[in-house]
Amino acid sequence: MVSIHRRIFEDLEAMIVNGVWPPGYRIPFEHELVQEYQCSRMTVNKALSALAGRGMITRRRKVGSFVASRQIDRTVMDIQDISTEAELAGHDHSYRILMRKIESLDSATAAQLGEPIGAQILRLHCLHAVDGKPNALERRIIMLAMVPSARTENFASVPPGKWLLDMVPWSKARHVIRAVSADAATARLLETERGEACLTLIRQTWQSSRTVTYVEIIHPGDRFQFAGDFHPSERGAMDQMPRRSAS
Repeated sequence: MVSIHRRIFEDLEAMIVNGVWPPGYRIPFEHELVQEYQCSRMTVNKALSALAGRGMITRRRKVGSFVASRQIDRTVMDIQDISTEAELAGHDHSYRILMRKIESLDSATAAQLGEPIGAQILRLHCLHAVDGKPNALERRIIMLAMVPSARTENFASVPPGKWLLDMVPWSKARHVIRAVSADAATARLLETERGEACLTLIRQTWQSSRTVTYVEIIHPGDRFQFAGDFHPSERGAMDQMPRRSAS
């Protein structure tokens, strides 16, 4: 049986993909969808967050949600939120903040990010669990010059990735996926063996030419995979509908 938030997601996605709702079209307000589907506002928000994470809609506080402009070239992996993707797949998601620290960029990290030495950042480490089992170790840097509200956000009720997707616009993203071996600290947190294969997603997002966030998300190799369905677009680009799988 398909969950309600998954049904809302698929219904709205179909309206966008089929061109019924063109770019710039304001989709129904949350309270209208709540009434139509006879569900909670939280359920509607999950579906809208997933659409925003796929780059299909843009959300504007106090204004509403709008169909995003069609992209000719999609990124290799869309910006995704771990919690929303897990819940849409029918899994329970939980997380805890392991570290939250404001500091200044050292020379090596500044060079890596292309940002000035000494810039203020918020460094976060977060452990995600799916169905009660560790599924991802998130190590994130947020540039406080670009996201000043993160300075006082404790992320107690919303995980960092979802909070950023809902709150901060981005204009460019880069993804790198690579295999790594779990070191002792990572193995302990992910409840796996030292040296076991892990999949790491490295993501950096920008607004104009300034970094918004840089994150490394490490998944146990035997509990996770990246998968996507590809279809040729009208202009020959490849549109992707990526899926995350957790076992």
